[in-house]
Amino acid sequence: MQVAIRRAPEREVPASWAATKRCIDVALGSALLILASPLMAIAAVGIIAVTGGSPFYSQERVGQHGRRFRMFKLRTMVENAHEMRDEVMHLNELNGPVFKIRNDPRLHPLGRLLRRTSIDELPNLINVLRGEMSLVGPRPALTCEVERYDPSAMRRLEVPQGITGLWQIMGRTDVPFEEWMRLDCEYVDTWTPAGDLEILLKTIPAVLRKDGAH
Repeated sequence: MQVAIRRAPEREVPASWAATKRCIDVALGSALLILASPLMAIAAVGIIAVTGGSPFYSQERVGQHGRRFRMFKLRTMVENAHEMRDEVMHLNELNGPVFKIRNDPRLHPLGRLLRRTSIDELPNLINVLRGEMSLVGPRPALTCEVERYDPSAMRRLEVPQGITGLWQIMGRTDVPFEEWMRLDCEYVDTWTPAGDLEILLKTIPAVLRKDGAH
């Protein structure tokens, strides 16, 4: 299924760029998934030990051109946390149609550590290999968030959604919503395969510094 979106004229890029981007995603994504598998396994065992529930979960997100898909993550919250959203809505720390809490009371004992280290996002690599995401691109949003986008924010859906991007290396949740959207649109207007590689390299120190990871 797709989310209905209002389209603006898209930037035309060489077909070779899209092919190169996909080759990078498959080659590097496969290598990263192999390397990350032991860490994901340890984290999964830890989640089971402290919660007694499933260590993984999937959530519907909106991809390129409004296509919906299930994004995989390590579970950082207690079971049925989505049912508690209305109870903690008043704690939201971001403006715009997004919901983020620095110290979310729904996190289980390991949840904060997994988020601070971005380990919870490692299963996103599966989505990359499935062609639903890219290593680099705007972060996939929830359907309820996209439905509240204005036309300028909709432009972020013109490219594959990614694990990392300009927003992530510039501070993630420390960045106001308007600046977040501006950075995503800047990526849409300027991305190149070489630029993607540069963002990937800059993601490493950003993750180690835990910039905006909550």
